[in-house]
Amino acid sequence: MTTPPDPGLDAIVSERRQLVGLAYRLLGSLAEAEDVVQETCARWYAMPQQQREAIGSPGAWLTKVASRICLDLLGSARARRESYVGEWIPEPLPERTEWPGGATVDPADHVTLDESVNMAFLVVLDSMTPAERVAFILHDVFRYSFAEVADIVGRTPAACRQLATSARRRIAASQAPATPTARQARIVRDFMQAWEAKDIHALIGLLDPGATFTADGGGLVRTTLQPIEGGELIARHIVDIAGRTPDKVSVLERTVNGRPGLMVERGGVTVAVYAFEVAGDRIKHIWVVRNPDKLRPWTTG
Repeated sequence: MTTPPDPGLDAIVSERRQLVGLAYRLLGSLAEAEDVVQETCARWYAMPQQQREAIGSPGAWLTKVASRICLDLLGSARARRESYVGEWIPEPLPERTEWPGGATVDPADHVTLDESVNMAFLVVLDSMTPAERVAFILHDVFRYSFAEVADIVGRTPAACRQLATSARRRIAASQAPATPTARQARIVRDFMQAWEAKDIHALIGLLDPGATFTADGGGLVRTTLQPIEGGELIARHIVDIAGRTPDKVSVLERTVNGRPGLMVERGGVTVAVYAFEVAGDRIKHIWVVRNPDKLRPWTTG
């Protein structure tokens, strides 16, 4: 007797990319996003076959379960962050190809790179309450109705609308005016060249006077534990880093979360990833991830 096809299997295959993309945006971690999708699939197959067959939309069921798992994880994440050494930055996501175009380095063909995964966006998301974050991402990014979001979050549609509105205000208040990608790429390249030349005056000229520099080493590598504020202080810090950088280290142009960024490599291993927010012709924010646990996709891809 032939076993009937499992509609959930097709849904898992077709929805996997979206599920990972949803979980990554909610959690800021590709590794945790993968774990969420695995747990979601495990819960699907833990149900009796008859119960699975009764589910009209396996894709919607998978999204609901993945979102609820993320909501639970976000609730416990705040407690975990209290013991985290230094600043916590979302895990940087590599592009499929080199920037501006070279050999394929396909470590994470999981998440569509758009404005909802750039580092500035993810950092603001991380400042929201778990419910705000889930309501906003599900409605504004993945286009779920507020009735559907309410079923996932466990609140009324009106409350979910308020959550999304609050999140939208935070995003709008924090976003810099859009800078064309080509101009961002030029500014990041100029920054890299000034860094390599240890040209403090060029660096100061590229940095907004009120710029911030935030680094994440996770207590595993040496880095600044508090954000550095002010263009001149950041420039001096960058020159200090350049002076302590071994000759065998390479600084390479790469796409980081869909925007021009930099990768620092030593002996074929990625040791740092720099993400930037550019406003006009100045760099407004620099995020540096040095925690090796967050850099595995950059080396193993």
